[in-house]
Amino acid sequence: MRRVGLVATASYLPERWMTAAEIAERSGIPERVLVQKFGIRGKHIAGVDEHVSDLSVRAADKLLQETGFDPGRIDVVMYYGSMWRDYAMWQVAPHIAYRLGAKRAFAIEYDNVSHGTPIALRVARDLVRSEPELHSILMVAACRESYLLDYENENSRFMFNFGDGAVAGLLVGDPEQNEVLGSHAITNGAYSLQVKVGGGGSVDPDGYRFLDVQDPAEMKGGLDQESLPNFVAVARGAVERSGLTLADVSFVCPLHTKRSMFLALLEALGVGEDRAVYLDDTGHMSGVDSLLGLDRAIRDGRVGDGDVVLLLSAGTGYTWAATVVRIGEVA
Repeated sequence: MRRVGLVATASYLPERWMTAAEIAERSGIPERVLVQKFGIRGKHIAGVDEHVSDLSVRAADKLLQETGFDPGRIDVVMYYGSMWRDYAMWQVAPHIAYRLGAKRAFAIEYDNVSHGTPIALRVARDLVRSEPELHSILMVAACRESYLLDYENENSRFMFNFGDGAVAGLLVGDPEQNEVLGSHAITNGAYSLQVKVGGGGSVDPDGYRFLDVQDPAEMKGGLDQESLPNFVAVARGAVERSGLTLADVSFVCPLHTKRSMFLALLEALGVGEDRAVYLDDTGHMSGVDSLLGLDRAIRDGRVGDGDVVLLLSAGTGYTWAATVVRIGEVA
């Protein structure tokens, strides 16, 4: 079977950083609760004229400049970030490809929101495996969902950690390093109507235009029971499909969660806190988180040759997903 590698990553975070104190002032949630329980010291906020396409291009440009990879060689540009893009009904991937100069690439996108990175890696890997003429896929994701928050809506308070940013990854066939291995995912559609922007669609064209939660108590009660077991199940499934076990995992890049969930997850996986990335300076950014975590870990020298990295995420719908990447040279 053809091997596929994640040979480069890059990220972009907007200049403005909204502190936990500012979030506290707007939401009424004490700053210490935001820091200690929500696990957020602050988050980045896009400028009013800085849109999803702009964020994506900034991250992708950084990757291309750092690697010297010719955008004219890109076969596919894949966008997998926030569903809330520059325009309500619009495909952002072709615009990103055009701005990058990826003239021979075809553009695709899909809406897998917060569980985006593990599934994007899975889809891109399988696409390269199945079509021998494809050699490179540029994955991009961005989030600008801080603008969808109503800090006076207590139903949506668990989303007050949502921030803005973007990430890019370059996958190639027959790589020299960082092989993308197995993936696994679980979906429970019972939560599919819980989190949404209710207004603007065909059901309620003129309704509420911010993120809302249908029944916070019901959602929390259910997810408190399911989330940790499902995180562990997708992690186990991904490593087993990689010919490994959970004991082989040496580093974890999860989405941003409340701190108690982060610690419980690491304990369940048998990984120390020093072997994971916690994004308490960015908060949650839709599908961006776990690839941003990997980008940071690589740049900081926290992962090296032979490390088995688990990228782990979950998102409304509700889906839990994991993908494994082995850092270093491909044997």
